[in-house]
Amino acid sequence: MRKIILDLAVSLDGFIEGANGEIDWCVFDDEVAAELNTFIQGIDAVLYGRVSYELFGHYQPGADRPEAERDFYGKVNTLTKYVFSSTLEKVAGSAILIKDSISERVQEIKQQAGKDIWLFGGGGLITTFVNLNLIDEYRIGVHPVVLGAGIPLFKNIQQRVNLRLIRTKHFRSGLAGLYYQPVRNQI
Repeated sequence: MRKIILDLAVSLDGFIEGANGEIDWCVFDDEVAAELNTFIQGIDAVLYGRVSYELFGHYQPGADRPEAERDFYGKVNTLTKYVFSSTLEKVAGSAILIKDSISERVQEIKQQAGKDIWLFGGGGLITTFVNLNLIDEYRIGVHPVVLGAGIPLFKNIQQRVNLRLIRTKHFRSGLAGLYYQPVRNQI
């Protein structure tokens, strides 16, 4: 069965975006690009909330960004995209809209043949997936910056989620990769 993998950047103080929605603090050097390119080879679908899809569903970094970042997002833009929204009636491009029955629809997607699935976000969709116990792996890149304000990684979580550390990776830039799996069926 395919896995749902939450993979995203977070500041040391727990924010996924700055106070004005900025993500310019995210390290994206050759070492990070190599890790992300290995990750993307193992996935073939991306899950977005409405706002994240509108902002990043077709994102292509500008010429001022590193070539490795432009290449990575070029690959992301070739993947199957699912957009979760209760307000949209349709989505642009070839993305698949999911309006309701999230748990059931995600289980159907996981049963399909294919590679793993990237839970891109945003914050509201991450909260929903945590609360529905739909995440199979957490891959959190803790970036060496304190933002002081912004959108937190986790909010409105309804129950404790125990995790087991399966791997760590230290990057030259100071970024720390933390890789966890949920501990399920604990008695």
